[in-house]
Amino acid sequence: MNAASAVNAASATQPLALQRRQATPEDIPFLLDLRQRTMNGHVLASGGEVSDAHHMARLMHRFECAQVLLDDGAPVGLLKVSRDPHEWVVIQIQLAPSHQGGGIGTGLLAEVIGEAARAGVDLTLSVLKANPAKALYERFGFVVARESEISYEMRRKP
Repeated sequence: MNAASAVNAASATQPLALQRRQATPEDIPFLLDLRQRTMNGHVLASGGEVSDAHHMARLMHRFECAQVLLDDGAPVGLLKVSRDPHEWVVIQIQLAPSHQGGGIGTGLLAEVIGEAARAGVDLTLSVLKANPAKALYERFGFVVARESEISYEMRRKP
């Protein structure tokens, strides 16, 4: 499946529709817990740090771009995308385990890719080396631009 087919296939599916709202400081305890539950395994397997301070620093990075994902009013995830004029960055997509595996993350990624393509900007993201999401990103046309000891920086052209 090529990248365009992957975006179209993801757009054609109708995953559980989630509402969104801007993250606020009151969301930080939920978002920190979500990050720990969804990322600790990947971070440890990649050789990274899982301290509360490290997670908090990642959580607060570009917090103004964070949207809380809601299912029937209850927080279940995070979508954080910076939309700078010449490049967009998928900073974080995190879903509670109860909401994983149903196409929600794929649908969110397809939506962001479509928006970036219409804006004519490159889309980048970073993925931990031990995170199986790398294969999803590759299906959507992201390629490794560089790597660090624990992660890959990936880029997708419009």
